[in-house]
Amino acid sequence: MRLHKEGTSILIGCLVSFTLITIALGYSIPPYGFLIALPLWILFGFVIWFFRNPERATNSTSNCIIAPVDGKVVVLEEVYEPEFLKEKCIQLSIFMTPLNVHVTRYPVNGNVIFSKYHPGKFLVAFHPKSSELNERTTVVVETPNQTKVLFRQIAGAVARRIVNYAHENDQAVAGQEYGFIKFGSRVDIYLPLGTQIDVKVGDITKGGIQKIGELK
Repeated sequence: MRLHKEGTSILIGCLVSFTLITIALGYSIPPYGFLIALPLWILFGFVIWFFRNPERATNSTSNCIIAPVDGKVVVLEEVYEPEFLKEKCIQLSIFMTPLNVHVTRYPVNGNVIFSKYHPGKFLVAFHPKSSELNERTTVVVETPNQTKVLFRQIAGAVARRIVNYAHENDQAVAGQEYGFIKFGSRVDIYLPLGTQIDVKVGDITKGGIQKIGELK
């Protein structure tokens, strides 16, 4: 299983500390010390699972919108986007639990024209105000047909670090990794009105593989 580079320091720290605790318990509380340490290794297994980074083969055309993450569609509605687009859009939000793959991927092809980090709160990611108040990043890609698509990584109540590799003038490739969010979180996509949407609220998405819509 391939692991994401963002998990390297956490996994090494857990391995060292859990090993030392296990040895200490084994010597101080024989013969039950190793058994008492078992939950630590179950937790270590979960941390390994969380930082998995499966290879995904993306098959998309120029106007395809690819799911940026694994998760569940929780919002699909028309809203006004005030930060960059400053117009009414379709907001499509995907919520991730700690069990989902947390690699974030570009939903469309094009050129990165905006990338910004916003510090903020840590409301639960499905809270209606989380996209405005939580720690988040905003990235805008202009597609080859000059359509601007904005998307946000949003930290949740557990997530305490968002990693965004996108920089202005980077070339975005749909399905290609552009960041990582540690633990439960959400990604919002803002699409032009009239965009064909192929998912509905409650649907489960597969990041980097699944087509979720098509630009007109």
